[in-house]
Amino acid sequence: MSVTGLFLCTFLVVHLVGNLQLFKHDHGAAFNIYSHFMGTNPIIRTIEWGLVLGFGFHIYEAFALTSRNKSARGAQGYVSNHAEQNSEWTSRNMGILGTIILIFLLIHLYNFFWRARFGSLDPDINNNDDLYSLVVSSFKQWWYVVLYVAAQISLGYHLWHGFRSGFQTLGLNHRKYTPIIKYAGYVFAVVVSAAFASMPLYFFLFTNEKGELAANAPTLIHAVASAF
Repeated sequence: MSVTGLFLCTFLVVHLVGNLQLFKHDHGAAFNIYSHFMGTNPIIRTIEWGLVLGFGFHIYEAFALTSRNKSARGAQGYVSNHAEQNSEWTSRNMGILGTIILIFLLIHLYNFFWRARFGSLDPDINNNDDLYSLVVSSFKQWWYVVLYVAAQISLGYHLWHGFRSGFQTLGLNHRKYTPIIKYAGYVFAVVVSAAFASMPLYFFLFTNEKGELAANAPTLIHAVASAF
């Protein structure tokens, strides 16, 4: 599970870097070029199968680990073991967090991946499929924004525990380096989940239906900044 988890962490970084093209004020041209490359490059298409297998093994291992843990605890569970004192909240609820992420992932894949690969999207100014417009319209739906942000919060907690545990499972447990890995895991979890969550919030709050900055965007941005 540690190997597939750390492998999926690398995917998150690549996916995040590509999605950051959404913030360019070019009417989605850069993001659509990135999407076209990811959808047509034969090397990327081959790697996708490895990604699918990685997700599949990770999900299978999660269910298997949960089953083994339940069997090991027996009928009384954590009643006499005081789990809240012996383990972190994230550790005890990895299954719930993973389930939320999985539900989001299925909806997310249908909404973007499936419709981009097998649907029919209008071309942009560079004659690439205009996935940017689909993203903007999706991020203008409040329920999808709520789902997206909730999934990223779950992802953050999932990474919070999983990043450190992955290295420990591989035997990379050292008195000197483990605290560094733990801190790096916290930073990775917060940065990645916050960056992904910022995308739907940005389009929902600060842009118009075309993805351009709304007239009241400066005022809203100032109000949000003042709140922190």
